[in-house]
Amino acid sequence: MEILPFMILAGICVVMLKGIIDFIRGKRLRAGMRESRFSTELFYGLIIIYIMVMVGFGLIYFMLSLEGIILVEDGVPREVGVSGSLIHSMYFSGVTLLTIGYGDITPIGIGRFIALVEALIGYILPAAFVMRLVQQGQRSRGE
Repeated sequence: MEILPFMILAGICVVMLKGIIDFIRGKRLRAGMRESRFSTELFYGLIIIYIMVMVGFGLIYFMLSLEGIILVEDGVPREVGVSGSLIHSMYFSGVTLLTIGYGDITPIGIGRFIALVEALIGYILPAAFVMRLVQQGQRSRGE
């Protein structure tokens, strides 16, 4: 069993987790942006976090698919090439994170737990966004 894929997997998880924690704690992406009712900085931060999480989980599914099939299309396990596996992994990650859940691709094995974690993050991120927006508004009114 090779250690390199698991080291890459751990690195992806650390980067995603750090981005989510920094977003929730309210760290600035760029210093010097002016405050407004609608925080474009916060909005762009949310978009970046969503993309990071989607690509990160897509890479996790892809790396796991190299070890064996974890995504099943239309209920039938199919062997696809590397590029097809990457495309399926990114698509499944986006559908899961955005809680669309078409059902055309389903995870099996450990992929089910990973999809559950990703869907949970997909539910929590908008709430964290609203919470940051409210906190930012209260802070600006207090000054």
